[in-house]
Amino acid sequence: MCGIAGFVDTSCQMAAGELGEIAGAMARTITHRGPDEQNVWCDKAGGVAFGHRRLSIIDLSAAGRQPMVSASGRTVICYNGEIYNPEELKAALGDQVARYRGHSDTEVLLEAAETFGPEEAISRANGMFALAIWQRDARRLWLVRDRLGIKPLYWSMQAGVLLFASELRPFHEHPGFSADLDRGAIAAYMRHNYIPHPHTVFQGVHQLPPGHMLRLDHGGEPVVERYWELAGAVRDGRRDRFEGSDAEAVDALEALLRDAVGRRMVADVPLGAFLSGGYDSSTVVALMQAQADRPVKTFSIGFHEQAFNEAEHAAAVAGHLGTEHTELYVTPDEARDVIPRLAQIYDEPFADSSQVPTHLVSMLARQHVTVALSGDGGDELFTGYNRYAVANKFNQVTRVPKVLRQAGAGAAHALSPDAWDQVFRVVPARFRPRLAGDKVYKLADVVGETGDGFYHRLISHWREPEEVVRGAREPATVVTDRCVEELVPNFIERMQYRDTLTYLPCDILTKVDRASMAVSLEARVPLLDHRVVEFAWRLPLEMKLRRGTRKWILREVLYRHVPRALVDRPKMGFGIPIDRWLRGPLRDWAEDLLAEKRLREGGIFDPAPIRARWVEHLGGRRNHQYALWNVIMFEAWRDAWR
Repeated sequence: MCGIAGFVDTSCQMAAGELGEIAGAMARTITHRGPDEQNVWCDKAGGVAFGHRRLSIIDLSAAGRQPMVSASGRTVICYNGEIYNPEELKAALGDQVARYRGHSDTEVLLEAAETFGPEEAISRANGMFALAIWQRDARRLWLVRDRLGIKPLYWSMQAGVLLFASELRPFHEHPGFSADLDRGAIAAYMRHNYIPHPHTVFQGVHQLPPGHMLRLDHGGEPVVERYWELAGAVRDGRRDRFEGSDAEAVDALEALLRDAVGRRMVADVPLGAFLSGGYDSSTVVALMQAQADRPVKTFSIGFHEQAFNEAEHAAAVAGHLGTEHTELYVTPDEARDVIPRLAQIYDEPFADSSQVPTHLVSMLARQHVTVALSGDGGDELFTGYNRYAVANKFNQVTRVPKVLRQAGAGAAHALSPDAWDQVFRVVPARFRPRLAGDKVYKLADVVGETGDGFYHRLISHWREPEEVVRGAREPATVVTDRCVEELVPNFIERMQYRDTLTYLPCDILTKVDRASMAVSLEARVPLLDHRVVEFAWRLPLEMKLRRGTRKWILREVLYRHVPRALVDRPKMGFGIPIDRWLRGPLRDWAEDLLAEKRLREGGIFDPAPIRARWVEHLGGRRNHQYALWNVIMFEAWRDAWR
């Protein structure tokens, strides 16, 4: 795992020393992604410079150093990530590579790219990666991002210079870089709490979408093409539905997951796993422990606020599996101390408040290991989110006349979220949803919608962000693309599809990448092995969501290793009590960032709707934590990067 940065100056007028100096400065801004070593490679004839920060994981010797030049000298790679099938690639290369200098996956991928071409090599690779390849003879640059978007890659073409990097901050070190804020992207951020690809906070700066590659030929313009698409997995899954029995499906999934997990346990440094005690992380840890010759190191964060605490569940799973478990109970003060650093960690506006505990558990794990496996991706693939189960009943609700649904919503709003929490205390704790009052309000807000409108409203922090961001025109995304209805006719599967294309890479995986790499920890996500993704789309929906039970098939795999009594409970998520903190210890800090004068002079936001929500939130009648956190994190980012 590493950080990459570089550029191609198509004028080819820079001296080699200047190329190297700029690339080195770019790379130094992402030292946290690779604290072990920095190296630069330049080619004056091509105007290209690669900068690399190394976090040594496999082949810790100089033979694993990057940027790496092929044995022939014709191809150069600058690479962030891991390839989990290097032996298969080696076998495919056969004797076309006479001798390998080391045993890194980087060298294998490099030689495959030279022998087969970058497109073919990437199609054969199983892994997470963001990489640049320079073909010296052709003077051609390739930028490639992995299929699901586990690793980030940004690029921009300005005045004949193509810049690329793992994060945005290296761009500011190039003397030719200049960019204005993109108001449309900010409007999208206000809806989602993240900026959806291919957009970024800056005009003319792009995220390379998952499953895509960029090619820049000498004298040409960048061409972005797709080499893998989820839509293809959906179509293939429909044509080749799994037709075996329930037991055969569980067997097939367990075998596939076991292999995916096993491949991600290869490292020349200490390795462990995040463990929340939920289905996803527990499955990953169970399959790790089943293949390990010693106790797996597992890590969890606990909170003294019971509504947010999963540590006791994680400890129970760890005890059953026999892992070497480490947990840390975090005080509110310790959690709040992270918040002022978030704008630096996330590099551009990002407002998923679970970024705080994700960073904390990464800090804990990094004290003991350099690599940690994570259970991310299970919710999208196997219908883990509450909204999937709710949507299963939603069609029945929509048969009720809209006027009655609106009346019910009004009745739900008659009580505050805290009052609804008190009402739900009569429900046994085992079945009581966490933050029940907030969920009642969220459902009341969307009950008047039908079809895709339900999903769109449910994921919107600000329903009309163009009214909040001055002069903005929100860009279209897959969330608003009506063609998705034809590709994925089933409403629940359509939500899964959209979540996998947007929420997963732009929120979940961004959160994990930045939180872990800020402390130089590599996070691997076996559930997002592309073979698992493709298999999940072959499964009939009833094998994932069965009679209201989410993740049915994944649970069945886990029950083979962990008693269901240890893991069956309402979904908690991974959050912190931001709503109460904004009314309490964070109030003064938030008030400064939400001040009417500041917002007005900033020129981005209309202060009126923001201030109205702030007043309502402080009064306790409504919980506007998510909408307000979007604004707060944006303003904190502006302060950090002004």
